[in-house]
Amino acid sequence: MMPTWGSWLLWGFIGTLVLSSVVAITQWLGMTRMSLPYLLGTMFTPDRDRAKLVGLILHFLNGWLIALIYLAIFHATRMQNWWFGGLLGLLQAIFVLAVALPALPALHPRVANEQYGPTVARQLEPPGFFGLHYGIQTPISIIVAHVIYGAILGAFCALD
Repeated sequence: MMPTWGSWLLWGFIGTLVLSSVVAITQWLGMTRMSLPYLLGTMFTPDRDRAKLVGLILHFLNGWLIALIYLAIFHATRMQNWWFGGLLGLLQAIFVLAVALPALPALHPRVANEQYGPTVARQLEPPGFFGLHYGIQTPISIIVAHVIYGAILGAFCALD
């Protein structure tokens, strides 16, 4: 069973679009101040407006890449359905919140270090563990968005 490439492109895009929309809506509702595309974009440019576009493009490319990982797991386990995809999304969200976000100051040229604070070059607030520096409801936003992403891939992305 191999992925149908058209299905992977379509559902990886739709899953990422929904994930991005959920995070944007929760940001608009005041649940979080985190913008994953913005954080990605500022890794490559200090221009805040350009960073949003660059980050959005990178976010969708990451969404497609991660969809391939999901498909490989579906293939290896011979399990593919919405709840298994949602479970993988939960695991991905926990990784993002517990590992990737706390490591961001070490990887990102513009995120301040929690111990030393901001500098001229590093002015972005570090997300902290589970992204809590960006709002107490940030983990909820990220978990819900990733579970939905995984459920979409599990339910709709076709394997031959």
